[in-house]
Amino acid sequence: MKTDEIREKYLEFFKSKGHTECASDVLVPKWDSTVLFTPAGMNPFKDHFLGNVELEFTRATSSQKCLRTGDIENVGRTAYHHTFFEMLGNFSFGDYFKKDAIHWAWEFLTDKKWLAVDPERLSVTVYLDDDEAADIWHKEVGLPLNRIERLGEHDNFWPAGAPSDGPDGVSGPCSEIFFHPDEGGECEIWNLVFTQFNRLGDPPNNLHPLPSKNIDTGMGLERIAATLQGVETNFHIDSLISIVNVAAEVCGKKYDPNSEDGRRIRRITDHVRACTMAIHENTLPGPNEENYVIRRLLRRAVLQGHQMGLREPFLAQIVPAAVEALKRPYPELEQTVGAVQAAITQEESSFYNLIENNMRFVERLVEDAKSSGSGSVDAAEAARLFQTRGVPAELTSEVARNNGLEFDWDAFEKEMEKHGKVSGVLTDGVMGNSGPIDELKSQLKKTAFVGYESTESKSTVKGLGTLTEKVESIEASHGDCFIVLDETPFYARSGGQESDFGKIVGPNGKFEVTELQKSGDLIVHFGSVIEGSIANGDSVTASVDPSRRTAVCRAHSATHILHYALQSKLGTHAQQRGSKVEDDVLRFDFANDGPVTAEQLVEIESMTHARVKDGLPIKWETIPLEQAKTEGAMMLFGEKYPDPVRMVSMGNFSKELCGGTHLTNTSEVEAFEIVSETGVSAGTRRIEAVTGTKAKEIQQQLRESADAVSKELNVGLLDIPAGVENLMQQIKSLKKQLSTGKQSESPAPPTSKQSSDSTPDYQDVRAVMTQAAMRLNVPLLSVGERVSALVSDVKSLAEQVEQLSGSNAIDPDELIEGGQKFGETLVIAKELTGANPDLMRQLIDRIRKKTNPVAIFFANSPAPGKVMLIAGLSRDLVDKGIKAGDWVKKVAPVVGGNGGGKPDLAQAGGSKPEKIDEALEAAVKFIGDLS
Repeated sequence: MKTDEIREKYLEFFKSKGHTECASDVLVPKWDSTVLFTPAGMNPFKDHFLGNVELEFTRATSSQKCLRTGDIENVGRTAYHHTFFEMLGNFSFGDYFKKDAIHWAWEFLTDKKWLAVDPERLSVTVYLDDDEAADIWHKEVGLPLNRIERLGEHDNFWPAGAPSDGPDGVSGPCSEIFFHPDEGGECEIWNLVFTQFNRLGDPPNNLHPLPSKNIDTGMGLERIAATLQGVETNFHIDSLISIVNVAAEVCGKKYDPNSEDGRRIRRITDHVRACTMAIHENTLPGPNEENYVIRRLLRRAVLQGHQMGLREPFLAQIVPAAVEALKRPYPELEQTVGAVQAAITQEESSFYNLIENNMRFVERLVEDAKSSGSGSVDAAEAARLFQTRGVPAELTSEVARNNGLEFDWDAFEKEMEKHGKVSGVLTDGVMGNSGPIDELKSQLKKTAFVGYESTESKSTVKGLGTLTEKVESIEASHGDCFIVLDETPFYARSGGQESDFGKIVGPNGKFEVTELQKSGDLIVHFGSVIEGSIANGDSVTASVDPSRRTAVCRAHSATHILHYALQSKLGTHAQQRGSKVEDDVLRFDFANDGPVTAEQLVEIESMTHARVKDGLPIKWETIPLEQAKTEGAMMLFGEKYPDPVRMVSMGNFSKELCGGTHLTNTSEVEAFEIVSETGVSAGTRRIEAVTGTKAKEIQQQLRESADAVSKELNVGLLDIPAGVENLMQQIKSLKKQLSTGKQSESPAPPTSKQSSDSTPDYQDVRAVMTQAAMRLNVPLLSVGERVSALVSDVKSLAEQVEQLSGSNAIDPDELIEGGQKFGETLVIAKELTGANPDLMRQLIDRIRKKTNPVAIFFANSPAPGKVMLIAGLSRDLVDKGIKAGDWVKKVAPVVGGNGGGKPDLAQAGGSKPEKIDEALEAAVKFIGDLS
């Protein structure tokens, strides 16, 4: 049975028992100051259990997203531990108690209609003196006494040990259900908590019966899925093994469950899944509280990849698999895939730099512990390493554990407190590498970069090897490897600019460069030999791919122009907070409290276009830092600059300190198009844009999209914003008509201001489409798709309004006159052909306003083989204890269905339209029998 099916069956089962299905709460419950993340299914119902809210229902069921890190060290090692998981639960707030909870748990597990677990494989535990629960299991369910174990307060009481050790407050005994697989052993699959006491003070006589007893159960979805699917670990269930396989592929490993790499892949799977859900909910990796937890999970996942040889961000590639596995219960995840991937990659990149720079210091700490005979690393040194180099404790802990050493977290926290710091506050370290690259850096010190002047150089090979060893020569059989030259024209990724691509050609072979990294001042070329061999000492020609370099330069120079435009239009606060520059693609993060308005975005783009069109010279020079400051070069707060520094100037409008490569004239950008403007985190916005050929492609797409939108809205190109606004107002008007039951005139279409023989220029089209995108809150190129969807919505709503007109033709007074009286109660039971649920509910409200006491029961068949039942009661009948939910639950089986709802209004479905008349008779009889 698939995981999604189990979840759905669970919720369906308890809804059939009168429970209200409640959607999962968020992972970070801001309303609950006692937790950072939701740790259990009952947490969203705290106020319900405590009686702090007016209860709309007394029975609830949910599948709750949870996150716990208390057992984080066991993730990937044991069969069942996770950080993120889903908890299935059914809850009673002063309604049913032990008898129903136990019987329903057994029914759901063993009945063939539901999970069909073999009863012979189940056993239970109960609290030591809970005779009531034990008797229900034995005398009523029929479980043999040898499969009912009585345990003490630390095993079968909630909170554990509460009778003796506290804390004060609501508590109660538990009954746990265990499954026994073929291979022996047992697995806890469900915990039933009977909260029946209020603990006050110390024993004895400190457990006082609650006036209202409650039920709180929890069954881990992943665990029951593993049980039903017969797999040895939760990670092999259908909804997790798909992520595991993708993680293994991304890591370049064959998944072996019993290997250390297999355990690492499972940890990566768990942590990516947890972070995907958390970041989707805007809990970004950061230095404090829940943000720090996400940072810690991401960094632990990075460490697992690092130990398998990965040296580049990879976790974001696994995100789509996690989203695919979770999209059925949480379809909204698909809307934020890109944002989640970006946040993860940003954190990964930062942490990789930290790892490469500081691993040798951590390893030295481990070696010191081993040589001294200590079983754990020095907590004081670990704290110093954090404070001076930004090495997080989880990195030291992970390396220590992999070397058989302990890490004393309590001692570490105490050391941090001595310096007035906590482990939740992280800093960044400096860059560096280790191994053969570190050795070469020690020998060679630096690589001369000649790429500002040329894209080609005559160079000498000074070192080559793999990630684990230096070699004297390399050939194709070496696979991925690196080369270090005395000088190079290749730009290594830094300052947001991506690396150059190209080739290194020697007398005997050719090497393809696919990535570059800087280790201090050493530039390392990564790639592989694609022809012959390259040897140490070879004289080679290093050639950068000129077309890619030019495209990168277009994007980089455009980034400087964009930065200038942002500060000119938004203010000097709009400083860079990060950037990424690739071939004709740029991403620019900047400080701003809220979204950029449509008008501002148009002005920013227009200013950028103007500077490109002006054809102003771009130049760079290396000058003393103080001189750069005097000349007004833009400097980013918190950024550390060398002295002297390279300053890039564009005309007289822009001066920035920058080490990247650039064009020689702003006109060489050719074209510039903003693709999107979005939020990254609180106070940080992001603009994504394209240049050159890609920008020209966008311009063509946008013109085509504008034409399509113009036709869809039946307005001129320049009237698109007015047409969009009119469309939004139509939807608002139609929804209001449906909610109020009153028809009104829809907004008149906008008057076209565009001459039929005029053709707006591109900037005008761009401006109106930008306004439309901002109004619709969609990316620029998604305007057409969104408009089409809204036009369809208008048509659908209009049809419903027409139906509303038909329902208004039904005279409530006629229905009242045709009703049956049972004492003082009027019963109206009628089939309303063609009416949808909204219209039937509106008619019920109109009748209740005219007379009472009244009981109304409507039915219809909206489609072949479908039945809809809706029941409504006036308030005085509800006050007498009659419930609409009970009414529909009694009648629905007649038409082959079930349902429920609030005491005054309930709804049910069915599958036997031919039984509607019989159902209406049953509805009348139900009220008549109560009168």
